[in-house]
Amino acid sequence: MGMIHYTPSGVRLTEHIRRPGNLNWLFLPGGPGIGSESLTGLVDLLEVPGTSWLVDLPGDGSNVEGPGILDDPFRHWPNVLTEAAGTVANPVFVGHSTGGMYLLATAELEQLLVGLVLISTAPDASWLPAFTTMTEQNPLPQVELTTARYESEPTNENLAAVAVASTPWNFGTTTLETGAKFLATMPYNGAAVAWSEENFDHDYEYAWWPTLIPTLIVSGSEDRIVTQELWNDKRFTGNNIHHARIERGAHFPWFENPAAVKATFEKYSESLARAMLESPY
Repeated sequence: MGMIHYTPSGVRLTEHIRRPGNLNWLFLPGGPGIGSESLTGLVDLLEVPGTSWLVDLPGDGSNVEGPGILDDPFRHWPNVLTEAAGTVANPVFVGHSTGGMYLLATAELEQLLVGLVLISTAPDASWLPAFTTMTEQNPLPQVELTTARYESEPTNENLAAVAVASTPWNFGTTTLETGAKFLATMPYNGAAVAWSEENFDHDYEYAWWPTLIPTLIVSGSEDRIVTQELWNDKRFTGNNIHHARIERGAHFPWFENPAAVKATFEKYSESLARAMLESPY
């Protein structure tokens, strides 16, 4: 683990891996409420050129006491992402799930990024009805029990129990045990969940779409949390848009098919390098 940097509003950038290259990869977790620690396995798997950073918004995950964090750390969510992108040269933002939605809701990023990767995410809130239908068709009694406990006593520990109970929705059959252990060790933050539920999740719609920035959309073929069918719309195609379907991949597709995810990032890194040579930002 390398240096830790805080932006003026308290976004935390933790240097995780430094390799040769001039790119800075900013990995933003999903959730909301789960820390960027949820992406360390992904970052460790990839061999992308440059420096890889784990990014936590102020008040999210374990980032609750850093410098710059206000009494209301969510006041400028998700626009504080521009501070993270402006901190480093040649930023490539990688957003998982809700993290990707926050990126697409922040139009100012279009002028700051040299690359964008969207994993297990969606362009608007229409993924939510599909998720609700999935949960009704595949009920998990333990999720109902832990959710009721969390609603009556909204502690971070009870939120973690909900996450662990949801393992069968998040992971494939071959990664259930590993996935449950993974979710059990993550930091959670109920305040971030509450903010997103009230202010973002249900009304979310992408505010910008990259027309020139090389963009990678990574979709697990078995993702049951965020339907990936929404990306089939022709609006989300173009010479700069690369779609990658990860066979057998669930919501954290690098668990079920790490080789495919690694190869996908390698191919994207090569295309990104070519694009930067042809049209430097």
